[in-house]
Amino acid sequence: QHKDAYQVILDGVKGGAKEKRLAAQFIPKFFKHFPELADSAINAQLDLCEDEDVSIRRQAIKELPQFATGDNLPRVADILTQLLQSDDSAEFNLVNNALLSIFKMDAKGTLGGLFSQILQGEDIVRERAIKFLSTKLKTLPEEVMTKEVEEFILAESKKVLEDVTGEEFVLFMKILSGLKSLQTVSGRQQLVELVAEQADLEQTFNPSDPDCVDRLLQCTRQAVPLFSKNVHSTKFVTYFCEHVLPNLGSLTTPVEGLDIQLEVLKLLAEMSSFCGDMEKLESNLKKLFDKLLEYMPLPPEEAENGENAGNEEPKLQFSYVECLLYSFHQLGRKLPDFLTAKLNAEKLKDFKIRLQYFARGLQVYIRQLRLALQGKTGEALKTEENKIKVVALKITNNINVLIKDLFHIPPSYKSTVTLSWKPVQKADASQKRASEDTTSSSPPKKASAGPKRDARQIYNPPSGKYSSNLGSFSYEQRGGFRGGRGRGWGGRGNRSRGRIY
Repeated sequence: QHKDAYQVILDGVKGGAKEKRLAAQFIPKFFKHFPELADSAINAQLDLCEDEDVSIRRQAIKELPQFATGDNLPRVADILTQLLQSDDSAEFNLVNNALLSIFKMDAKGTLGGLFSQILQGEDIVRERAIKFLSTKLKTLPEEVMTKEVEEFILAESKKVLEDVTGEEFVLFMKILSGLKSLQTVSGRQQLVELVAEQADLEQTFNPSDPDCVDRLLQCTRQAVPLFSKNVHSTKFVTYFCEHVLPNLGSLTTPVEGLDIQLEVLKLLAEMSSFCGDMEKLESNLKKLFDKLLEYMPLPPEEAENGENAGNEEPKLQFSYVECLLYSFHQLGRKLPDFLTAKLNAEKLKDFKIRLQYFARGLQVYIRQLRLALQGKTGEALKTEENKIKVVALKITNNINVLIKDLFHIPPSYKSTVTLSWKPVQKADASQKRASEDTTSSSPPKKASAGPKRDARQIYNPPSGKYSSNLGSFSYEQRGGFRGGRGRGWGGRGNRSRGRIY
């Protein structure tokens, strides 16, 4: 009966500032009483959300949740998602709060609006909607985030993951790994399969294509925290052994200053502890062994008078050897007679000579490092130079433990070590001197200028210096995406998602 009066209020949006302010309050207030004018009312409120006067816009946005009833809710969610593109911080916060309040009314309906914009909206809206999900979902109570809601998020995310940039992929993995229903073994397994699909482990690996290399590394970094004794890394470890290790020297990366070879070897080492039964175990172990030999030099030949025959001391690259030796030790457990039965006697003898030479160099380092760190505690250990020495001591101790195992007759695979860049689980006797784990949380230093190879080779006798690359590598994005400049995996462009504008 008051339909005409309500129509007058709706027409107020065409009036002056005062009329608009009143309309922004009264349209939502009486909205529920006039279902037949619902469309006109929502459109009128939308006009106010786009008004030139910021105070009118804010008022209109603040009241939007009052329109989110029944079938109107997904539409309101869609509108609010588009409004996330606002650059006015107060307005942006109002949009966030409005979205959260309708989330509590109907989570699936709200998600429908968000995902429709992620799939079809403009880039800025897509980007902010993904960010909203990655930061806000974890703040919602359990009664909102039901199993059904989480299943909907997973299903919609899979659609989005068919075409994403690297940065978007990392955010979606953050969203999905935070879902309660995916904390189970089968949930983690599902996530690993999603990552494997994204990494495209069926494709031919092209080491000279920076996007191809970057994609594999970004995906592997997302997979590593998901692996456990029940969720195996076999697929990834197999791919690394078969396709990446043989091409280690020719890898290219879009990330400036990243030691790409060391990064690959660290990822392989972390995954090797959770590898299940592997089909081509012997041939992959052989590839790993051959790569290890490249970094385990033979002692320089001595001249007849006992002096070095002019040959330089070989470079000992401890960081690489720690990763390769650890990976070999982990996979070797699955085929303990590899060194004795699968290698001929000559090859085994050669390996033992290399191990022995490396162990001698190690002892010298360990003594130097212990001497340098002796009596230093607390603040003294936090200087950049001492942090590097602490990590160097962990690396050398780890290699020492693993070499001792392989010197057993027959070779043993029983020792356990904590990789130098990982937080220490329990105080190992060998690591007591390095108990201040000052490096595990610090981001790696940017590599010094100059050629990469030289940066690594600083870490050699007799200079007593240690490579700054020994620090831990943070498995977060380190600018490694080519996204952000509109380039995603394999040059997926800004406009290549088949958007509807």
